[in-house]
Amino acid sequence: MTESPSEKLKVEIRDHTALITIDNPAANTWDTESLPALKDLVEKLNADKSIYALVLTGAGEKFFSAGADLKLFADGNASTAETMGRFFGAAFETLADFNGVSIAAINGFTMGGGLEVALACDIRIAEEHAQMALPEAKVGLLPCAGGTQRLAQLVGEGWAKRIILCGERVKADKALDIGLVEEVVPAGEALGVALAMADKVGEQSPIAVSFCKELIHTARDATIPDGLVNERTKFVELFSTEDQLEGVNAFLEKRKANWKNA
Repeated sequence: MTESPSEKLKVEIRDHTALITIDNPAANTWDTESLPALKDLVEKLNADKSIYALVLTGAGEKFFSAGADLKLFADGNASTAETMGRFFGAAFETLADFNGVSIAAINGFTMGGGLEVALACDIRIAEEHAQMALPEAKVGLLPCAGGTQRLAQLVGEGWAKRIILCGERVKADKALDIGLVEEVVPAGEALGVALAMADKVGEQSPIAVSFCKELIHTARDATIPDGLVNERTKFVELFSTEDQLEGVNAFLEKRKANWKNA
């Protein structure tokens, strides 16, 4: 039986589907425990030939995931930033390369690394009250877990720039319009719809599905890997700036940031 290495990630096997629930109150944030745990868990699922699909959701009704715990970056330590960037990359890239079909059941606020983990999934089902954003630049950071790469590929450069550069928060209906999610459902129904879709995956040859996914990713894999490395490099470079320290601490202190562009 597949077990999670962390209490912050719950796993339940339902026939040929693995249900993973992000459970790190209060906002289902990612940290140095849950990120390696996700990588480990997906690798275990890949080794289990009876698992054809993976559904990822958030515990509770308010948050799918609010991303990284910003308290980790409050002291401006570049070493911490490098470690987190490496953990984010390893976890989400392992998820993106999951052998079967991965489905994000987006049940609430999906911010920063929360949106990036959803972007690493193959399909996204959002509840009608869900809101999505990559607000890192508002706190002197940048998306370091695939946000600048996967979002642009999914919704196009224009909308990626609106969301990342202008800090635009996208509601579920708009996310559907621009192709950020594949379906919008009433509150409380994302998980059920995602699990039903995962059951459909089980009706197909898992080997054929794996090969099809590999081929669909061919164009992506020709360009994204270098971009993901550069994304993490630039993330760490921000920690040599005054604005990074100011942005994170202004957010934690609930005040407006005083940018110096330095």
